[in-house]
Amino acid sequence: MTKTVEIKKTGTKNRKKRNLWLKIIGGILGALVLFMGIVFVVNVISNGLEKKKIESYGQYVNVDEKKMNVLIQGSGEQTVVLLPGQGTPSPALDFKLLIDELSPNYKVVAIEPFGYGLSDKTEKERTTANIVSEIHEAVQQLGIDHYVLMGHSITGLYGVSYVNAYPDEVLAFVGIDSSVPNQPGMDVKLPLKSMQFLQKSGLMRLFQKVSGDPYKSLAFDEHTKEQMRLISNQVAVNSTMMDELRHLGSNFKNGEHLTYPHELPLLLFVQANNEDIKQWIPLHEEQVKQSAQGKMIPMDGSHYLHHTKFKEIAEAFKAFMKQIH
Repeated sequence: MTKTVEIKKTGTKNRKKRNLWLKIIGGILGALVLFMGIVFVVNVISNGLEKKKIESYGQYVNVDEKKMNVLIQGSGEQTVVLLPGQGTPSPALDFKLLIDELSPNYKVVAIEPFGYGLSDKTEKERTTANIVSEIHEAVQQLGIDHYVLMGHSITGLYGVSYVNAYPDEVLAFVGIDSSVPNQPGMDVKLPLKSMQFLQKSGLMRLFQKVSGDPYKSLAFDEHTKEQMRLISNQVAVNSTMMDELRHLGSNFKNGEHLTYPHELPLLLFVQANNEDIKQWIPLHEEQVKQSAQGKMIPMDGSHYLHHTKFKEIAEAFKAFMKQIH
């Protein structure tokens, strides 16, 4: 009899403990769902409000029956066509500091490929061939026949295809910590679905809010910083950019044996302290040897050298152009 009572008491205690834990877990899950709901709603409302605050810049050219945004500044005799790194939300604004340094001497044309900045998105596959063809079409629409191709990061991959496809048009190639077609580690699988979830759920906005201002110590004016933030929230991980990331591995694989034409002048500004790829400098040294007029300039700084070394880049570029002509 006593044992039966004890068993009942033990069973009751266990049920109470289990119910308590279920309530605690349920409460945590409920709070988490409520939190995610609030974050999502705030993100949707913020996106709607911010879209209205974005100010247009540049001009549109028609490419493949869509609008591609380009910013033209300066009226020099020689033209520099500027191309962005992969995923740069607003290329024309991201290059502003460098454009301001170059435009007194050159006509600078900053192109925002499809999916970037104020340009339309596209459903066309983001293969190197399609991207290069679209950029070239934009250049043609602007009536530019001869120009220097200058670009950051992924432009090192697209650019080497570009200069081989249109050798009679490109006067020189200038890379700003540009990618190398045979650089290691580009066959990695990227967590694209997780990236999209973070953006669409609003968690990315929350993380950005608590992590501080990435442009704080840079020379951009406050208005430009604000516009870059607004555009970033609109275009980050859009379908076109996601497809470009999806093709990243195959684009590098298909271009791994490409080299610059021997007669093409080549100037490479390279991050001197790249800790992720130890052979970063040697890889670019090999590229420089491909050109009869090749030069590499190592610079201490982040991957976005044009954010902090824009004056040095502009001066070195002007000196290089005098040497090759």
